[in-house]
Amino acid sequence: MTKLNKEVIFLGTGTSEGVPRVSCLTNDKNCKVCKDAMIKNSKNRRHNTSLMIKISGEEYSKNILIDAGKFFYQSAIKWFPKYEIKKIDGVLLTHAHQDAAGGFDDLRDWTNNTQSSIPIYLRKEDFDVVKKTFYYLVDTSMISSGGTVAKLSFNIIDNDHTVIENEKFIHLEVNHGNNFFANGYRIDDFSYISDCSFISQKTMNKMKGSKIIVLDALRRNGKHKSHFTLEEAIETIIELNPNHAYFTDICHDIEHNETNKYLAEISKKTNINMQLAYDGLKIKI
Repeated sequence: MTKLNKEVIFLGTGTSEGVPRVSCLTNDKNCKVCKDAMIKNSKNRRHNTSLMIKISGEEYSKNILIDAGKFFYQSAIKWFPKYEIKKIDGVLLTHAHQDAAGGFDDLRDWTNNTQSSIPIYLRKEDFDVVKKTFYYLVDTSMISSGGTVAKLSFNIIDNDHTVIENEKFIHLEVNHGNNFFANGYRIDDFSYISDCSFISQKTMNKMKGSKIIVLDALRRNGKHKSHFTLEEAIETIIELNPNHAYFTDICHDIEHNETNKYLAEISKKTNINMQLAYDGLKIKI
């Protein structure tokens, strides 16, 4: 096989409620980020964090999705046609919160019209949640009407790595709150962690040597119980010392252009190219 081209497309870079917040638009709050997010092509407009890994070569094309949250279908409407994504060859779940798994029902569009089924890769504890939330997708005998639902095959993943379409994804377990854990993933020299409040030394060791790292950065300042602040994310990036760092899972407290100016100054001092990711961003890995 010829050398494969690997790209990642950020389908979403926002928190569970996304940006803008409706309350900011209707309650006359002076939220410039949410107001700007209403402008066409604003980089402050953010859907739930989600990533598409697009692998292509001569007569070869595979698309592996990380997370399909509540806003997934809106993201797909905007970015799938632009980047010529026609099918989904696998979905890798970070955790079972609704901003990561809430879009599973919408996968019916693909299994009804494009492909016979979609494999889902997830931890047992996440499958236990999905069995309750989307019981009719796990057990289709529970369908209450004559309508069709997404045809999904659920695959329980172990604690080390998962192979999807011959690509090895190393699991990067992180705290997403005191007593809750989520997975990030590393493929080749690219590491992706969308939701975390603490990264163990074991996981840090797995990330070392990554040339590109994507990391959770909810807001500026003010410790959060289940997410990194931008400052915490920057400290982690400096320790890991990749070539490039992108920050994701961003709430309306962070304005895109202003924050990138701030990150540009830090990049000069550290010799690490740091910037905010944004919905629709495509990079090679």
